[in-house]
Amino acid sequence: MTNNRQRLNYVLLLIAGSGSVTIARAMTLSFLAIKLQQSFGLGPAMIGALLGIGPLLGAIAAPFAGTLSDRLGRKTMLTVTLLSMALALVGMGVAETVVAFCIAQVAAAVALAIYEPISRALMSDVCPERLRLKYFSWRYTATNVGWAVGPLMGIAAGAASTALFVIAGLVYAMFALVLHLLNVPIPQSDDGSRASANAPLLESLKAAIRDPRLAFFISGGTLLIAVYGQWSATLAPYLTGNVAGGVEIYARLVSINGAVVLIGNPFARRFIERAGALNGLVIGCILFALGEIGFLGAAGFWGLAFSMIVFTIGEILVVPSEYMLVDGIAHDRNRGSYFGAHSFSTIGNFIGPTLGGFMLGAFGGPGMFLLFAGFATISAILFAIGTRMPPPKPAIRQFAAGSREAATGPYLRGAYPVS
Repeated sequence: MTNNRQRLNYVLLLIAGSGSVTIARAMTLSFLAIKLQQSFGLGPAMIGALLGIGPLLGAIAAPFAGTLSDRLGRKTMLTVTLLSMALALVGMGVAETVVAFCIAQVAAAVALAIYEPISRALMSDVCPERLRLKYFSWRYTATNVGWAVGPLMGIAAGAASTALFVIAGLVYAMFALVLHLLNVPIPQSDDGSRASANAPLLESLKAAIRDPRLAFFISGGTLLIAVYGQWSATLAPYLTGNVAGGVEIYARLVSINGAVVLIGNPFARRFIERAGALNGLVIGCILFALGEIGFLGAAGFWGLAFSMIVFTIGEILVVPSEYMLVDGIAHDRNRGSYFGAHSFSTIGNFIGPTLGGFMLGAFGGPGMFLLFAGFATISAILFAIGTRMPPPKPAIRQFAAGSREAATGPYLRGAYPVS
């Protein structure tokens, strides 16, 4: 009982830490474009190119970092990543040339890409299986609170000011220090932070990539992130160019998105517990598609607001469901590899704005919204196929040797214990 309490307290610490660093991230990185424009005089095209390099490199680096965390330990990797992020933020704050700023920005983007899969894997390591959906849902809520509060704090303190970047760096450094000082409350034998000592790094990563289920999940996740990952980057230009009062409407839609996430997240978790992660994800994809079609057909604010509510309900169903599906096909010794490999789907953050912007410029709103609706539909199909694929043969032998049977577990069937 005491051990379970310690584990849950540690999970709560990780959730609180994720919320805190998200606030630090949101109050600084939300204003990078303003910083590049005001401090260095760059134009929109150059700003977009520079801000896109980091996420692309991060999507490449994260799979290797996730696999490395299986060998070296999640706490070690997470501490180093948080300290790297702290140094990068301070570097952006004090940079006096565009080259120095961009180097620090790329380092920050790569560190963020590495932080996400390792922190999720560590949560799965510590959290009891029957409570993972609940606490993953809380983590998602905490990060959304961070995104709601952070930009407001950034504006109040002076957008893109040097002091903000330094303060944000200190927040990341403090979280790193806390993680370093605390022990992970799980027995070493059960800790997913180490893989077999005989498994080379690249072989561990290749084993994860060769899992046909994960391959479908990565493909589907890439399309999903293209739809919701940076929806503001495509919806905002459409509204400002095609709807009267588009700027004000866009600001209201951002608020509606945040409110629906915070209010609806507990209900979404309960639904996923009863219906199963796959059903939750498929329904979320359907709502994404309906929301995109609603944006296309809306003639004024109320139609757009209703479509945003539908879209956001899809988001709060998809995000935890996708995490649980990936966790459900991993096991204790390769969880970092699986979450790391799956993080390659964050390349959707580059694909969405790029293709969406191209379709908006070439074919207007219909081209862009129908593209995203199609992405959501295809993604649901890919995830459904992935859950029906058999695990790779080495994984079957591992399960037979005593690992939990992720291939047919409750994450895929929907037999969650309601907590």
